[in-house]
Amino acid sequence: MSTVDIDPTEIDFFTDASVAADSAPYFDHMLANHPVWREDKYGVVIVTGYEEALQVYHQPEVYSSINRTGGPVVDLPVELAGDDLTDLLEQHRRYFPTNDQIVTFDPPMHTDHRALLMGLITPKRLKENEDFLKATADRFLDELLPAGGCDYIWDYSKRYAVLAVADLLGVPVSDHPMLIELLATRPGPVLGNLKLQTAHGNTLERLYDYFVQKIEERRAVPANDILTGMAVATFPDGTLPEPIQVARIAANLFAAGNETTVQLLGISLARIAEDPELQERLRREPALVPKFIEETLRVEAPIRGSFRLTKVATSIGGLDLAPGTVVMLLHGAAGRDARVFDNPAEFDVTRPNSRQHLAFGRGIHTCPGAPLARAEAVFSITRLLERTASIGISEKHHGPAGDRHWDLMESYKFRGHNHLHLTFVQREGR
Repeated sequence: MSTVDIDPTEIDFFTDASVAADSAPYFDHMLANHPVWREDKYGVVIVTGYEEALQVYHQPEVYSSINRTGGPVVDLPVELAGDDLTDLLEQHRRYFPTNDQIVTFDPPMHTDHRALLMGLITPKRLKENEDFLKATADRFLDELLPAGGCDYIWDYSKRYAVLAVADLLGVPVSDHPMLIELLATRPGPVLGNLKLQTAHGNTLERLYDYFVQKIEERRAVPANDILTGMAVATFPDGTLPEPIQVARIAANLFAAGNETTVQLLGISLARIAEDPELQERLRREPALVPKFIEETLRVEAPIRGSFRLTKVATSIGGLDLAPGTVVMLLHGAAGRDARVFDNPAEFDVTRPNSRQHLAFGRGIHTCPGAPLARAEAVFSITRLLERTASIGISEKHHGPAGDRHWDLMESYKFRGHNHLHLTFVQREGR
């Protein structure tokens, strides 16, 4: 599919498999012709333009995040009628997916919970987490490199991402295997939606139960640990949250953060393995790895987009939006906006403004776990490059170069690999 073939009136962005497999042509066409577009089937306003997306991000009083993880249809038992839907939406919050997760909260509820969350992932705590990230990367590579290859998604990325959050939150090492079993054990889907329904039951509920128990224990018998800090943390007004409120915030770091990091690692390694020249350059110049990660996020945002719902009448990109209009922000497209990024289709590991991408969102809902995701990616990629002479794609699983058969997530929301089989030539020594 090329840009000249695209007629957006004939494409259902939400169900078209070709767009899910390769969104770039659709993104580029829409950016060039319709940075804000109201599609016909559902009436969803699709925003691909960078500046237009920023307008939405920075107006939470206009655009609710209550449907952020939902779909193009809002199914409520009441009509979305009125000049201001703020109260109506909150009254019916229970009907929205992941309604108890902070990513769907609006102010003032979001403000209080965000403050609590940021108290858990302070710069000091992130710095303390680094030694664990480095040691865990080596521990997993000790297991995987002698075999000459692995499924990088399941054998490394998912386990690594789970344990990174576990250590950040101070989960006892004795409980790490339980979290691996719950969140990173095959067979099962890569976390494709935040409901997290698995063969183990409702994973979020199990995480809630675990952290509620820990919070209650630490409130009863404080200890000199991170979990106690979580247990005694207060909202900005000084009130003590209910244990379930803290548990939900902790669980969100696993649910939302895990998905982004797992797919960032997979997308990054697929690109490195497919480009020997780039691979060698990153080995020679490890200082470029953070810039490589930012450029990867710009070009292939793991979270392609998310929804908003207008609370009041507004306009964007020349379109008038009535209250109750579903809006989809395609931050995966915004990274290709030529008004912001020169030659946006070119992957440039030295691009000076690549970090301006919107892969982690902006405004009040900027991903709080972004520093952790970046650190996980830097340590994982740097150490793998240092400990290998070469990294390749398994032809047995994905076919020969030039004719790859990727096992990609079939989703309009997510970009990533269900499985990514890599091959390694281990470098002598460490």
